[in-house]
Amino acid sequence: MTIARSPELLGLADAVLQPGFEGTTPPDWLRRRLDEGLGGVVLFSRNITSAEQVAALTASLREHRPEVLVAIDEEAGDVTRLEAATGSTRPGNLALGVIDDEKLTAELARGLGRDLAAVGVNLNYAPSGDVNSNPDNPVIGVRSFGADPALVARQTAAWIRGLQAAGVAACVKHFPGHGDTSVDSHLALPEIPASAAEMAEVALPPFRAAFEAGVKSVMCGHLMVPAYDTEFPATLSRRILVDLLRTELGFDGLLVTDALEMKAVSDRWGLTGAAVLAIAAGADALCVGGGLCDEETAAALRDALVDAVVSGSLAESRLREAAGRVASLASWTGTVSDDSASDPVLGLEAARRAIRVTVAPGERSLPLGSAPHVVEFRPEMNQAVDRSTPWGLGAPLSVLMPATSVATFTPADSSRLAEIALDPAAGRPLVLVVRDAHRHPWMTSALDRILAARPDAGVVEMGLPDGPVRGAFHLATHGATRVTGQAAAEVLAG
Repeated sequence: MTIARSPELLGLADAVLQPGFEGTTPPDWLRRRLDEGLGGVVLFSRNITSAEQVAALTASLREHRPEVLVAIDEEAGDVTRLEAATGSTRPGNLALGVIDDEKLTAELARGLGRDLAAVGVNLNYAPSGDVNSNPDNPVIGVRSFGADPALVARQTAAWIRGLQAAGVAACVKHFPGHGDTSVDSHLALPEIPASAAEMAEVALPPFRAAFEAGVKSVMCGHLMVPAYDTEFPATLSRRILVDLLRTELGFDGLLVTDALEMKAVSDRWGLTGAAVLAIAAGADALCVGGGLCDEETAAALRDALVDAVVSGSLAESRLREAAGRVASLASWTGTVSDDSASDPVLGLEAARRAIRVTVAPGERSLPLGSAPHVVEFRPEMNQAVDRSTPWGLGAPLSVLMPATSVATFTPADSSRLAEIALDPAAGRPLVLVVRDAHRHPWMTSALDRILAARPDAGVVEMGLPDGPVRGAFHLATHGATRVTGQAAAEVLAG
């Protein structure tokens, strides 16, 4: 049977889509879809080479649809898109949580908002309001402001106020909270073990604070939360998206899904199946394209929504409501103008404030007396972090101490420990750079072996510093951005 796809229904379905795309200029199919009513697009690092290029790209998009929402996943920390090629000039959330200065957080976020607005981006899938209550969390970690709900709540609110003061809509994520997980939702479906009372006490306070701060949008996470729904994950759950978020918590802004191609939902429900279920459950906009999106995929999503309306499995009124919320947010963006320049050194100053140094009793190893050998341990990063983004200590320290040598150590190098770490460091300082060492047994084992041979070596932790303090000196940067590496290098070089 041929299903009638009316132009009106096709336009409503297009309005709720936020697809990604390939290239640094809009492809022809995207231009056509914008002409037909596509409500949004999302940019990734693959779409970005410079600020000037992004500004030209977004201007080209708006030639076809002036009110289009141009979204980005720019957390201004380890997860950066605008600065993926160089590393972020701002520290991430964990560093800001360690400092816990709401004024600083708001000003950094406002500067980010100015940068985004200047290149034509008006919706930012940030901040992460997740309380990182599980230190073994493989995907949140330093993206969270911390493990204390009250701290995360006030920092989340400050970040939102700052970003939205520049006219860019914030999107707090990942509702109802991705902090208490040991599974990456890019790869599988995490389950939150907390009771409803525990969720209310730990996971929900930052979202309540975000709503009080006037956040314009929320991103729901692909999370199974049996306390609320034993059948569907949050993205597809009316009990979570309507009963909890809309009714109990009173949020009436735009509700965006996390990327639908993530295996947490796509493996079981498929891309189009998850799209229909998400809109039916109460979501307003569908993000897709972190891993894939092309003309065929975008058309399949649109057609699946229309066919669901025609067949009666999706109420037209629900699709119309969702499209209306997209239009409402689009009408807000651009109503706030902030032409002041962002402070180019504020990020580095913040990174310096976030450094925490521990020196063993009796040690006089800081600052370093001569150029060291630096060994950077390289774990496999989660899919939220762009793998091409540079990080580490060796590069900035080599500028300050030009004779510095740098080597990398991976899980495959366990038999080459002396060759990579010990032999090149003979007669000179040794610095070991790690990232979430407590989560990687291969890394902690290597640290133990090296420190047994070189107890005078120092350790720089550029991830979540949850494990024991190791080394003659220990620096915690609380993130692996360009400025946190610079700040650590300054401490070592004196």
